[in-house]
Amino acid sequence: MESLMPYYVMLIVGIAIAAGGQLFLKTGAMRSATGLMQFLDAYTILGLVCYGVSAVLYIIVLKKIPLSRAYPTVALSYAVVAIAAHFLWHERIGFSQIAGIAFIWGGILLIYRP
Repeated sequence: MESLMPYYVMLIVGIAIAAGGQLFLKTGAMRSATGLMQFLDAYTILGLVCYGVSAVLYIIVLKKIPLSRAYPTVALSYAVVAIAAHFLWHERIGFSQIAGIAFIWGGILLIYRP
C-alpha cells in the first residue's frame, strides 16, 4: 500500500505557501498608494505566485487525499494568517478570533479522527 505521507506533507507545505501569499498580498497593499500600483508591487506579485504554487501542490494532493479531508484542512491557513497578522502588524486577536481558531483546529481534528 502506498504511503500518503508525501501528499500530506505537500498539503501542509501548500497551506503554508498560501498563508505566506496572503501575507505578501497584505504587504503589497500597504505599500501601494493606488490600486494600479498595488498590482505592480513586488510583494503583490510574489503573493500571487505563492497562490499559484499552492494551487499546483493542492491539485497533486487531490490525486490521493479525499477532498472531504483536504479541503477542510486548508482552513488552517486562516488560523496561521490571523496569528501572523497579530505579530507582524499588531492586528487584534480577541476572544472571537481565538474561539474561531480553536473551532478550526477542533474541526480538523474531528475530520482526521479514525
